[in-house]
Amino acid sequence: MSNKIKINGINIGEDYQPYIIAEMSANHNGDISKAFKIINAAKEAGADAVKLQTYTADTLTIKSDLPDFKINDGLWAGKNLYDLYQWAHTPWEWHEDLFNHAHDKGITIFSSPFDRTAVDLLEELNAPAYKIASFEVIDLPLIKYVASKNKPMIISTGMANLNEIEEAIKTARENGCDQLAVLHCVSGYPAPSMEYNLKTIQDMKEKFGVVIGLSDHTLNNTTAITSVALGASIIEKHFTLDKKAGGPDDSFSLEPTELKDLCNSSKISWESLGNINYERKKSESSNLKFRRSIYFIKDMKKGDIITEDSIKIIRPGYGIAPKYFEALLGKKLHKDVCHGMSVSKDFLRS
Repeated sequence: MSNKIKINGINIGEDYQPYIIAEMSANHNGDISKAFKIINAAKEAGADAVKLQTYTADTLTIKSDLPDFKINDGLWAGKNLYDLYQWAHTPWEWHEDLFNHAHDKGITIFSSPFDRTAVDLLEELNAPAYKIASFEVIDLPLIKYVASKNKPMIISTGMANLNEIEEAIKTARENGCDQLAVLHCVSGYPAPSMEYNLKTIQDMKEKFGVVIGLSDHTLNNTTAITSVALGASIIEKHFTLDKKAGGPDDSFSLEPTELKDLCNSSKISWESLGNINYERKKSESSNLKFRRSIYFIKDMKKGDIITEDSIKIIRPGYGIAPKYFEALLGKKLHKDVCHGMSVSKDFLRS
C-alpha cells in the first residue's frame, strides 16, 4: 500500500502540502443556491476539495418514534433519526448540478456514500474518490463495495477501536482499493481538542502504512494545524457561510475567513517541517556579520604581547571566532594594530 494517493490529479502524502477538504454536509440548509455559494467560497478560501454526503433518511434509518430512534442529548437532542436525516440530507437530484458547478469553478468534488445506491449514483457522476464516514467504518459490506470501484478511498475512524480500523483497512485492501487514506477523528459535534490525542497520528502511520490525515470537529484550527506537524496529509473540516444560520451542522463549522486561515496556516506548517538540515540557511547569510568575533580594543605596536585586556569577544563577526581567544594570549604582534581592528588568523602565527 502506497504512502501517496492521487485525487483528480493532485498528489496527497507527506511529501506534498496538506490536502484540505471543505465538508459541506448539511450546511446548504435545503437551498441549492446556498450550496453553490459554499462551493464558490471553498474555492476562494483555497480548499482542494468540497465534500458532500449522499444519503436519504430512508437509506440511513427507518421512520420510528421508538426509543432506539430518539436523540436524547447533544446538538440534535429531541429529534428522531429519520427527521434529522430528512432535514440534513443533500437531495440526490442536486448532485449532478453540484458536481457540474464544482467542475466549472475548478475545485474537486466528491462525497460520502452511505449505502450501495449512493455509490451507484456517484459512479454515474464519475466521482474521483470516496469518503467513508466514521459512523460507517464498521459497515464492511459498504467498504467492500466502494473498494470494488478502484478509486481512492478515505476512511474516517471516529468511535472506532484499533481492531475495527484494521478490519476496515483489510476489507478495502482485499477488495480492490490500492489508494487508501485513513483519518484520525473524534466524532463529537463539536469535539474537545484535548480528546484528539494527536500523537495517535504518528502511531497510525507506523501501523497502517497508508496516508494519514485528520477529520477535525473542534471549533478552531489549532488542532488541525498541529496535526500537520505530526504527519497529517489531509485535513477535513465542516464548512459553512454562517455559523449562526441555524442548520444541523452550522454551529461547529468553519466560516470562509477561518477556512482561508486553515489553508494558509496548514501549508506554512507543512513547509516549516522541511528536512533534517544542520547547514546554514540562505536567510541567515546576511546576519553572519553580526555574530561575535575577536577584536583589538586598544592601540598596540609591532612586537607587543597580546593580553586579555587588549582583545575582546564582541559583535560584529568580521574577526576570528571566539574559540581562538585563549590561543591568542601571549602571541607577539607582527604589525601595529588599532582599537576596533578585527583579529585575523595570521595573528595566531605570531
